[in-house]
Amino acid sequence: MPTVRSLAAAALLGVLAPLALAAAAPAMAQDAADRRIVVLRLDGVVDPFIASYVKDEVAEAQDGGAAAILLTIDTPGGLDSSMRQIVQAILASDVPVICYVSPDGARAASAGTFVLLSCPVAAMAPATNAGAAHPVGLSGAIASEKATNDAAEFIVSLAERHGRNAEWAERAVRDSISASAEESLDLGVIDLVAGSTPDLLDAVDGSTVSVAEGREVTLDLGGAVLEDRSLGWGPGLLHDLLDPNLAFLFLYLGLALVIAELFVPGLVLGITGGVMLILAVVALGMLPVEIVGVVAILASLAFFALELKHPGLGLPTVAGITALVLGGLFLFDPSVPSARVSPFVIAPVALFAAGFFGIAIQAAIRMRRRPAISSPGAQALGRIGVVIRPVDPLGIVRVSAEEWTAESLRGPIPAGESVRVVSMQGLRLVVEPVDVEAGAEAAPGGPVAGPSGAGRAKGGVG
Repeated sequence: MPTVRSLAAAALLGVLAPLALAAAAPAMAQDAADRRIVVLRLDGVVDPFIASYVKDEVAEAQDGGAAAILLTIDTPGGLDSSMRQIVQAILASDVPVICYVSPDGARAASAGTFVLLSCPVAAMAPATNAGAAHPVGLSGAIASEKATNDAAEFIVSLAERHGRNAEWAERAVRDSISASAEESLDLGVIDLVAGSTPDLLDAVDGSTVSVAEGREVTLDLGGAVLEDRSLGWGPGLLHDLLDPNLAFLFLYLGLALVIAELFVPGLVLGITGGVMLILAVVALGMLPVEIVGVVAILASLAFFALELKHPGLGLPTVAGITALVLGGLFLFDPSVPSARVSPFVIAPVALFAAGFFGIAIQAAIRMRRRPAISSPGAQALGRIGVVIRPVDPLGIVRVSAEEWTAESLRGPIPAGESVRVVSMQGLRLVVEPVDVEAGAEAAPGGPVAGPSGAGRAKGGVG
């Protein structure tokens, strides 16, 4: 039989148990928050927008106590300065960064290889590749030996930091070699190949990795929630403009519109072309441009400009189209994966250029060279007419069988009076009264229109 003391203890336990659970709830919630995985995406060209995005989100993940950062990579490369910002943010992060070249068919080329090797965990999906990290300049030629040596030493230091194949990393810079996901795993360039994000997280859960200042951290990803963090629509729009196809479009159309402005002034073509050129220069500064492609594009524009001196479509147009196609095909270094202009973009641009210069601009030039057509009302100056509706202060007069809105120069003029056209204001005649005989003498050969003349009013009565 329970005693009074045991009953009191049971009652106290019933009261304290809910309180203890309530007190533990924040700690449990905090533990769930700690198992939050921030998902970032490095897609397209490595540019200042991507660098700022990754740098800021890595800092936010550290402040928010995330369990890990998952950075998916699919890039043809980009600016060295932007790549180094991303690498520095990863190396300084207390939160482990898991780099994953994904989805199938993606690549971590050029600057992307540096980012991949800087991560505590480097993984790739099947049918992906990495490498071709040789620095290139605006000329499309190999960058200076000094820049190449600097890049080689940098990537070697990143590979050695996490015990990866430093020899392959150096060759990726000096010899532009690449490797598939399976080859990269066999060579010790990456840590694992995973077919999906869940497979990747399951494989690395519980492993120990090195983060900032060489500290060892064990990944605890069980029950972690994925939290996607996007680039944002503003920076995302500007980032999407830095595409090889768009760079080619903006470069050619910008130059074409600026040249057209010289033949058909009006500021609209020039301003539009200038904006496109600015966007093209920004994009080309982040892509492996070949000087031969730029020269071919400029030659194409020169041929089309020459065509403007001749009617129709002739040999300069054919040469212009040929140079344009070659310029698009050779605008970027072919050794960099996916840094090329699609033929499906080149073909429409070539057709547009031929029509624009061969038809539209020539038609505009012909129109500008036509002599100005005088206003119909100018032929009425000095002629004699008759008032159809009293001019007080405005009315209708008939001059040379046509009716016009008229304004009196010398007070009201009643209907039926003869008037002389003194001047014009827009589509309105300015008249003064005259007698019929004087009017007939004043305008020899000009008929004196009577009330029976046919015609229509030019401009409404205002």
